[in-house]
Amino acid sequence: MKKIFFILSFSSVLAWSCSKPTENQVVEETITETETPPEIATESISVTPLPTGDNSMTSVDWAGTYFATLPCGRCEGIEMWVTLNADRTYYLNTNYLGLNDALEEEFTGKFFWDQNGSIVTLEGLKDTYPGKFKVGENKIWYLDRNGNKISGDLADQYILNKK
Repeated sequence: MKKIFFILSFSSVLAWSCSKPTENQVVEETITETETPPEIATESISVTPLPTGDNSMTSVDWAGTYFATLPCGRCEGIEMWVTLNADRTYYLNTNYLGLNDALEEEFTGKFFWDQNGSIVTLEGLKDTYPGKFKVGENKIWYLDRNGNKISGDLADQYILNKK
């Protein structure tokens, strides 16, 4: 009798262990086997909800390189190249025209969208640049420190066009 009970118990355990895993078991194993994505592992990321709906971030082909020569009070103009990458990194290059040694600066880093999904802010710039741009179709507007479009006679010169 003990042999029969042992054989039945062993057969049940064997059948259960050879059975197909349930969906929950597969999902649990997948989660534990994968690495933590870098964006979750990084402590410096600020968690803000992404904008949804019809806005520049979701409706415009914004990734690319933009260029304009901005007005300058102490030089002939500032050539500004801004590249916005789909992975939310940027490259900013400025060249001050007409100075003896033509001052050129380069910045790279990450950018983030505002809560409305229409303005990007470049992180890691020195105080010289506000680093805020309103994103539109094939153009971005260089904004002042408060995030407002620059107005006045030279307003059109603060629009960078996509190249």
